[in-house]
Amino acid sequence: MAERRTKREIAMVVAGLAIVAAAVGPLALHWLSNPPDQRMVDLDVYRSGGQAVLRGAPVYDFLTQPPQLLPFTYPPFAVLVAVPLALLPWAVAQWLWVGLVLLALTVTVRYAFRPLLARVGLWAPVLTGVLVALCAYPMPLRDQIRFGQVDVFLVAMCVADCAAPRPRWPRGLLIGLATAVKLIPGVFIVYFLVTGRRREAGTAIAGAVVATLGTFLVLPVDSADYWFGALFDSERLGSNTATTNQSIRGMLLRLYLPDSVAALIWLAFAGVIAYFGFRAARRTALAGDEIGGVAITGLIAVLVSPVSWIHHLAWLVVVFGAIVGAGRDPRRLALAAGVWLFYVLTIPWWGITMLAHHLAPRPIGRIVQDAYGLGALGLLLLFCRRRPARKVPVRESQRDRVDTSREDAQVGTLGP
Repeated sequence: MAERRTKREIAMVVAGLAIVAAAVGPLALHWLSNPPDQRMVDLDVYRSGGQAVLRGAPVYDFLTQPPQLLPFTYPPFAVLVAVPLALLPWAVAQWLWVGLVLLALTVTVRYAFRPLLARVGLWAPVLTGVLVALCAYPMPLRDQIRFGQVDVFLVAMCVADCAAPRPRWPRGLLIGLATAVKLIPGVFIVYFLVTGRRREAGTAIAGAVVATLGTFLVLPVDSADYWFGALFDSERLGSNTATTNQSIRGMLLRLYLPDSVAALIWLAFAGVIAYFGFRAARRTALAGDEIGGVAITGLIAVLVSPVSWIHHLAWLVVVFGAIVGAGRDPRRLALAAGVWLFYVLTIPWWGITMLAHHLAPRPIGRIVQDAYGLGALGLLLLFCRRRPARKVPVRESQRDRVDTSREDAQVGTLGP
């Protein structure tokens, strides 16, 4: 009987993998057959950064080959992590990256949809395959493969750190390392603090500091170049006014207000979003909905960041899981389906067409152009208005946490 069950379990896993291969394979092959100068351009940046380290060249001075001409923009710890990519042939690195992206997406799905997966028992691997396939198609997620991006890895690390019932690592460590790779995951240090997990916040800070200081010892000049120079040059990331910047600041920059006015409005909006967002994240997490708290924090990160490219919205996987929950409420399932379709469609690029061909009044065109960022803001407001089903005292929640789980193409800014 046990042998028969084991065979059924293996069959379910194989079926799940087959679903992912059949559904995501064409997407991966499409982007892997892109013209060479358009293929996985961000992965090329990481690999080129690793090559710069190996040959002793300045990391923050190089540009990738034309026509992209992209610089390395992440903290120096990230370039150390990228060194193994420099040892691989370019074709091997591309295929490996696609596999790792799907693995990270699978990890995220397993945490984000845990209540739903728990309901189907033996069929969980098959449902996981279906969910991974679905989650690969919204534009922020398919851009992970198209550009060879790192966001889904950071999402998986943050979700695992927050939602793992009994992690085999000190909770907070993964968030600390993710913050050393890219600064935005640092918002989860605030999330730990507002939910009363000071020790975990301390672990995250220590992990980020140790990784950063360790990199200073290995790459002192490059570290100084980043922390005292490149960090403050947002234009290194690409045109901040481009359509692909869907942060609040990006929307304001596209209104072409005076710089000082745009900066003041952005800071005011960022403060309001952070205040009400973290209140909602705290309320949600302490009610036992950890995935809901992570989803809210991810949306805060996207909205308040100075630059949030469309692929930064990889947090949508967690948002889908938070909306669906255990899958018992048809209204929540319908909402998740609607949000999924909204982000599958290339709506911001419709706005570009409307503006370029004067198909609608300019304000309407701007709203459509900003659709993904406005959608993230709408989702955050929805979570802020939602009241948790139950409340757990702070001490209980800490001791026994319930686990219910770029305008037209420019240099470095590609179209859809």
